[in-house]
Amino acid sequence: MIQWLRKHVFGHLRLKMLSLLIALALWYAVAHDQPAEIALSVPIEFYNTPEHLEISSERIQRAEVRVQGPARILREMTNADIDAVIDLQGARVGQHTFDLTPKQIRHLPHNVQILQVVPSQLRLDLDRSASKVVDVTPRVIGSFAAGYRLGDVEVTPSKITIVGPQSRLNNIESAITDPVDATGLVGRATFTTQAYVGDPLVQLMNPEPIHVTVSTTKTKPGEK
Repeated sequence: MIQWLRKHVFGHLRLKMLSLLIALALWYAVAHDQPAEIALSVPIEFYNTPEHLEISSERIQRAEVRVQGPARILREMTNADIDAVIDLQGARVGQHTFDLTPKQIRHLPHNVQILQVVPSQLRLDLDRSASKVVDVTPRVIGSFAAGYRLGDVEVTPSKITIVGPQSRLNNIESAITDPVDATGLVGRATFTTQAYVGDPLVQLMNPEPIHVTVSTTKTKPGEK
């Protein structure tokens, strides 16, 4: 019995005492971790959006979430660790107000609680998804060689399809190309560029390069 006690109880006594002290220190650090507060700016995510609807609000604000918990956990938290979600299932065309409460905050770490969510409500404009075919308007800039002026300008493709909220499409009549610099051109040349629309909520259905062919003609006597 004495030999067993020496071997299994008192053997390596210093290492066992050291392990015990380390365990006690860790327990004390965890048990006495002071609570702290931080504010996180998180994106607002939308899910279950009806297929025929789009968000037509141009500016979607972020949510500021104030949380409280052990300081050691909060020090490791970042804006990407949690997110705010809003369920759009069953929504219809028009303006809608959605509550933004702690229930809409996901992926919250254990022992961390939410103190406040700002804003507490979010107002969205929802509109029907639509498409529209519009002309492509070329934009040619630059100074031509002496004795020449701008002649014909051809665009390929001449029309493109845009998609977005119906109310936004109603205000768009054409897409405009990036500036094509034809400085010094004599004769005919084709430039490759892109088309764009000014509304950030409207997109090109099938983005593709736009080819602008510019021709110059000789000016007549007395013509500028």
